[in-house]
Amino acid sequence: MAGHSKWANIQHRKGRQDGIRSKLFSKLSKEITVAAKMGDPDPDKNPRLRLAVKEAKSNSVPKDVIDRAIKKAVGGDAENYDEIRYEGYGPNGIAIIVEAMTDNRNRSASNVRSYFTKSGGDMGQTGSVSFMFDRKGEILFKADIADADTVMMAALEAGADDVESDEEGHWIYTSDTTLFEVNAALEAALGRSEHAKLVWKPQAPTEITDLETAQKLMKLIDTLEDDDDVQTVTGNFDIAEEIAAQL
Repeated sequence: MAGHSKWANIQHRKGRQDGIRSKLFSKLSKEITVAAKMGDPDPDKNPRLRLAVKEAKSNSVPKDVIDRAIKKAVGGDAENYDEIRYEGYGPNGIAIIVEAMTDNRNRSASNVRSYFTKSGGDMGQTGSVSFMFDRKGEILFKADIADADTVMMAALEAGADDVESDEEGHWIYTSDTTLFEVNAALEAALGRSEHAKLVWKPQAPTEITDLETAQKLMKLIDTLEDDDDVQTVTGNFDIAEEIAAQL
């Protein structure tokens, strides 16, 4: 899940139940298999696979699970998945982008539409909300890897577009086409990044200041993320600290 990326990171850091973690492993494995099937099975020769493997490792996916996902693609045993983006509005008009991989488009569309409807929202057409987001590369470093000024200088030298630093970490943003190169340059300068991935970055996040809206939104996001076909869920929101504490 991602509203503001920092909120997503805080939620992840607090931990997940075993069932949710298992589902996360499954989604990450699916991305690895699809990436390997679409390109070279060698991560060094396949940027998308390299990022997928990095994301899996950052979420503690075991090496044998990663290797098995790649071999599944090489052996021709992998299912054929379509990559689809759904867009819509959740509670209080919050814009939401849902990225899915599915072997049944009708099932996925029907499920996602029902989730929006039950939350009081509405699923729209492709492009109905994505204009409120920028497609960016996002690189995360732990807060203690260096001070904000050092990270900013390293990011500028590496060709990044923007840096956001606070006590939780350093979020570095790049164009979607330079993510791999910028991440490599930053890791050479600073050390290992926590993740490097493509994201939908909200242009102007809506701050949620009431508990009821936050609860409805979290319920919708949880329901979407619980669907096996859904890979990522992103919203243009930021939750006020006092509301986050109540959640």
